[in-house]
Amino acid sequence: MTSFRTLFYRAKPDASLSRARRAGKKSNPEVAHERFKLIRIVFVLGIFGLLVLLTGVIITLGPLNISVSDSYSALLSRFWPDYFSVDALTSRVVWNIRFPRILGGIMAGFGLGICGCVMQAVLKNPLASPFTLGITAGAQFGISIAAVIGFSILGGPFFIIGNAFFCALLCSLFIIGLAAIKGATSENLVLAGIAVNYFFTAMSSLLKYFASDEQLRLMTNWGMGDLAAFSWTNSQLLLIIFIICIPLLMTKCWDLNIMTAGDETAKSIGVNAEMTRIFIMVVSSLLVATIVCFMGTIAFVGLVAPHMARMVIGGDHRFLIPASGVLGALVLMSADAVGMNLIAPTIIPTGIMTSIVGVPFFMYLMMKGKRKEFWT
Repeated sequence: MTSFRTLFYRAKPDASLSRARRAGKKSNPEVAHERFKLIRIVFVLGIFGLLVLLTGVIITLGPLNISVSDSYSALLSRFWPDYFSVDALTSRVVWNIRFPRILGGIMAGFGLGICGCVMQAVLKNPLASPFTLGITAGAQFGISIAAVIGFSILGGPFFIIGNAFFCALLCSLFIIGLAAIKGATSENLVLAGIAVNYFFTAMSSLLKYFASDEQLRLMTNWGMGDLAAFSWTNSQLLLIIFIICIPLLMTKCWDLNIMTAGDETAKSIGVNAEMTRIFIMVVSSLLVATIVCFMGTIAFVGLVAPHMARMVIGGDHRFLIPASGVLGALVLMSADAVGMNLIAPTIIPTGIMTSIVGVPFFMYLMMKGKRKEFWT
C-alpha cells in the first residue's frame, strides 16, 4: 500500500521541471505532450483528407465510367464553373445519383461516430453505442405501427419517417426521464435502456406476427439500414440538426475528460456529472433519432469508430470526438461502396455491410495494438 511519505514526495515538483521553467525552456514532459498533441492534430487532418480522397474514388464506381479527376471536377463545377467543367451527363449522374448517397453515408457515419464516442464516455461503458438507449427499438416500433396499423403522426412523404423519429425520440426521453428520477448514473441509464429496448423489441415482434408479407417486407428492409432513401431534401433537415447538436456536444469536451476520472472527482472540480450526462444523452438522442428515421438501423459504426480513434490518439475528447466522427464516416462509406459493387447490380443493405466489413478490421486493430487496455 502506498504510504503518505511516498505520496508526499511524489507531489513535489520535479527538479528538472523547475530548472526548465526558470530557464524559460520546456521540460521533457511538456515537450512530449506538445508532440503528442501535434500527432493528434495530424491524425485528424489525415483521416479527413482520406475521407475527401475516398469520396472521389467511390464516385467512380458504377455503370458509367467516370475518372477520379472528372468526379472532383463535377463536384467543383457547381461552385466554380469558370475553372472546372464536365459534360452534362457526368454532372447529372454525380450530383443526382452518386454523391447524395455518399453524402448520406458521410453525415450518418459522422453523427453515429460522435454519438457513440460521447455515450461511451458518459456511460463509462466500452460497449455503449448510439442504440444503448433503445433508439433503434423505438424507431422500429414506430415503423411497425405505420406499416401494420396504418397510423402515423405525420402524413404524406413523412408517413413512415415521422413515426420512426418521434417513437425513437420518445423512447430515449422516457429512459432519460426514468433514470433522472432514480438518479442519472451510468448504471441506471444502461439498465433502463436495456429494459425499454427489450420491451419495444417485443412490441415490434408482436406486430410482425400479425403483419402481411408486404408489411413484413417493409419492416425488414428498414431494419437492415440503407442509404438509398437519402436525398437532397433529407440532407437539409439533417444538416440543421447537425449544426445544432454537434457544437453542443463539442462544448462538453472538458467535462467528458474530467468525468472519466469518476463522478465524485468531477463533482469536486465543479462538474455536475448527472446534469452533463442527461444533457449529452438528450442531444445525442435527437441526432441519432434523425439519422435512424431516414436511413434505418445502421449498427456497429457508433461502437467501433470511437475505439479505433481511441487506440491511436488516446482519450482526450477534444480530438477524440471529431476523429470518431470522421472514422465513422469512413467506415460507413467504405461498407456502402462494397455493398453496392460486391455482387452488382444487387445492392447489399448498408446495415449488413457495416458489420461484415467493420468487424474484421476492428479485430485486426485490436490484435495488432500494443496496449493491453484501450478503454481508459
